[in-house]
Amino acid sequence: MSGPRVNSFFLGNSSGVNFSIILSPRDAETGKLQLANCSGSKRAGDWNLDVTPGVSTSRVTVSLSRTLELCLPNATECCPSPLCMVETLQVLACRGSVMLAQLLIQAEIFANSSFAGNVSENATVIPNQAFKPLGSCPCNLTAGACDVRCCCDLECTPDLQQLFSGSCFPGVFGGDVNPPYDQLCSSQSMEYSPEWFPFLCVQSSLDNTPFLGYFYHGSISTPKVPSFKIPLQTSPGKPFTGYREGDPIITEEDEYFTVPQQSMAGQCVGNAPVAYLHNFDVKCPSSLESYKEGLPHDVKINSGTADFIQQNVVYRAITDRGKFITGSENFAAEVLCQNVTFAEHYKFIWKDKNIEQVNVTVFLGSLCDGEILTQRFTVEFLSLNSTNGEELFENPGYQVGKPVKAANLNASDPLGSLNIWQPAGRGLCASASGRPVLFGVDSYSGCILEVDINEDCSFLRGNVTEKLNALIQATHIGKRDNSSYSDPNDWVEIIRLDPFSSNVSTGGLKGICPDVPANLNIRIIFAKVGAVQGIPQQEILAVQISYSTVLWQFQCGLGCRNTLSFLPITASVQFIEVPAQPPPPVTRYQKIYAEFDCNQNEVCWPQLLYPLTRFYTGEPYSQSLAKGLFLAFLVLLATIMSNPWFFKLWNR
Repeated sequence: MSGPRVNSFFLGNSSGVNFSIILSPRDAETGKLQLANCSGSKRAGDWNLDVTPGVSTSRVTVSLSRTLELCLPNATECCPSPLCMVETLQVLACRGSVMLAQLLIQAEIFANSSFAGNVSENATVIPNQAFKPLGSCPCNLTAGACDVRCCCDLECTPDLQQLFSGSCFPGVFGGDVNPPYDQLCSSQSMEYSPEWFPFLCVQSSLDNTPFLGYFYHGSISTPKVPSFKIPLQTSPGKPFTGYREGDPIITEEDEYFTVPQQSMAGQCVGNAPVAYLHNFDVKCPSSLESYKEGLPHDVKINSGTADFIQQNVVYRAITDRGKFITGSENFAAEVLCQNVTFAEHYKFIWKDKNIEQVNVTVFLGSLCDGEILTQRFTVEFLSLNSTNGEELFENPGYQVGKPVKAANLNASDPLGSLNIWQPAGRGLCASASGRPVLFGVDSYSGCILEVDINEDCSFLRGNVTEKLNALIQATHIGKRDNSSYSDPNDWVEIIRLDPFSSNVSTGGLKGICPDVPANLNIRIIFAKVGAVQGIPQQEILAVQISYSTVLWQFQCGLGCRNTLSFLPITASVQFIEVPAQPPPPVTRYQKIYAEFDCNQNEVCWPQLLYPLTRFYTGEPYSQSLAKGLFLAFLVLLATIMSNPWFFKLWNR
């Protein structure tokens, strides 16, 4: 122990047990502790023993009863040296003469280092650095002695200063706390003086110097930390006008309603706002250590009319944890588990620009330490006019982020698909799955195909083409999101440009194949054909599919022992927006007077008098008007003086 008090515990029933403390000096010859017996008491020297009995545990406290202050002159009962006490103690628990337990304590205690004496009430006054330097001699580092090369040290005698008078510390460290600055007229230390110096310079004494803060007040401005709170989208007295597509949903506290979503980097962001009419389905990996609770479900949501609606929450238990637990890293017998949220499903019932109802289903389960949880969060917007769970969009056009609708109109089952790859694992095409093409989202994905060195080129081209065509199980694409399978006018046929069939011979060479259609290009042309309640109505006009060929060559590894090589095949989707209607032809008037168009020319003659109008805010209107009138007077004067009769009149 290193302090004046230490605590321990005696486990078991303490009734009939005698506790005692004894000092155990070491034997001078053998160095061993002397044998203890049960005849001690609860006090030994300066040490006291206190026992607080309990039901099955008793608290044992050993404390020191003497002072630990250092000795002052002619003082007693104090510590003569910093190491005040070094003793060995034994605490015994006996029932009769039988020893039940023994505690050995090695005490090594130092004296208190706190100051004991009279404290002066005179506080050190720190001068204001804006008017007087805090340290007039920064190089004076040693008290009561002369610091070498510190010429401002008052403790240096003139004889000592002569030894280093030519090697004094320069600058502020050497005591020059008020040096002349470059803007002074008397300063000649500027290496690169501007052309206007010293015509425009500062004529002032050295007492007025920026080094002391005269020119710089040193005021500190509190940084404005951007808050996640936003003002309500309305002004006082004006009702809330409702949500538009893409607007963040707002809560009763004028904050964003957030649900975890994936960022552009693929990571999950816990405080991502939910956008109006934007559905999503994300999965976020988590563990017990990194698990965080989301927004409480008792938060009220602004409906869009300045009213607030409560969420309808239903809690359910997870029956199959295998769909959410992807792995376990803990093999201990006893692990810590906690009841957490496995999935949350939000359904927003909307009408026009308002939210009518919010239904939330929360799935709970037990997550243990070491397990990896894949949480799922879905948000779905359903129209109030929907029937049987199928949404009837009031806007028939496509919305950004919605899957593109595909169909096989030539088959009995018209349901089709337009996908791109979703690689997994090693990125091989054999294990890759597909994900639908989303409207307005340019995408690029691919996978890796294993190719043998003896692969036939014709077979390779056919195999690659087959895998690329498997992504497009459709013959037509829906013009709108609500295209009907029974109406052929609601669909556009996919224009297919077959890959180039090469007849180039490789001359019997192995491991090389030209013109392999390894890239699938999907181009979708769309246009904005109108708007429904301010939301643009977008329609697909045409879809084209083409292939890009590459030269595949076997990549030989170290020693060429491996007969397999890899061929990356890709699929790209590009959305191209075109005008819904061709632009009107340029009229003859526009062709003749194109030079007066301010948007096409650097010189804009119609805005010649713009500085004289109220729209010009570069300077006060009175000044611009005065300058304009003065300019007009000069023009009028020049016109008059250029007239011949003016010279005749002047000569007379």
